[in-house]
Amino acid sequence: MPDAVHLKLGTRRSPLAMAQAEETRRRLCAAHGWDVAAVELVPVIASGDKVQDRPLAEIGGKALWTRELDAWLAERRIDAAVHSLKDVETARPPSLHIAAILPRADKRDRLVGAASLAALPTGAVIGTSAPRRAAQALHLRSDCTIVTFRGNVATRLAKLAAGEADATFLAAAGLERLGEHGTGHPLDPAEWLPASGQGAIAIECRADDGPTRDLLAAIDHAPSRAEVMAERALLAALGGDCHSPVAVACDFADGRLTMVAALFSPDGAEKVQGDAVFDAGDGESPARLARDLLSRATPGILPYFSGADR
Repeated sequence: MPDAVHLKLGTRRSPLAMAQAEETRRRLCAAHGWDVAAVELVPVIASGDKVQDRPLAEIGGKALWTRELDAWLAERRIDAAVHSLKDVETARPPSLHIAAILPRADKRDRLVGAASLAALPTGAVIGTSAPRRAAQALHLRSDCTIVTFRGNVATRLAKLAAGEADATFLAAAGLERLGEHGTGHPLDPAEWLPASGQGAIAIECRADDGPTRDLLAAIDHAPSRAEVMAERALLAALGGDCHSPVAVACDFADGRLTMVAALFSPDGAEKVQGDAVFDAGDGESPARLARDLLSRATPGILPYFSGADR
């Protein structure tokens, strides 16, 4: 396509979101031989960025990260939207299509404020607003206290520096994309599982926009897509939402996926874990693992997963 092609990419205004949009633009221009001016970045202030004093689950969930961009797509003010996939609701409108997943970055969380959870002092205060992180932290350190911690990466690091908590968690991928290479300590995936889609950048467009879908397909990374779509299939079968303490990691190798998932009670006292190995593109295996987890889930876990009612 010639340089005159103009693709409008919508993105949140946060520094991390802008960095991810810039990466998307670079990949598109490299794939199609475009000049950088062929792709325009269109920033929007998301609802989730406006309210930062309450947990996301209390004010509308993940839709607060996507609502404005969804509307701009519908109004044709943008051609595509760039998202952190872990912030995108599992059930999306049929009018939208995830056309590309960029090569996935580090899936792990990093602990900031201590070298490890074990190194935290007794009764330490941990800042997080994610039910998954809170439950896993309390499962490993029931003596600790959880306080609400929201905001972009810089805001949370500033809150930590101000003494509002002894430690917090940040996604390794986000820190790396912001140049924070030495910040925090990666948590061992054998002990601490990430969120579905963590480390993945997704580009979404209108489902009926064939030309844009074709342009975005050029930067789709098949192994990363296989991993994250399997993780999202697990969440869909579990019937989880923003209140659900669920963690999952899926790794692609030689056409096969290895998935490990865990469900928790919000207080971290109860946990059920399982794993599965299956072919990429096998949508039934994640659902089967979900059913197995729910069949073994305890009374403190089940109310947070509507899939148990099916």
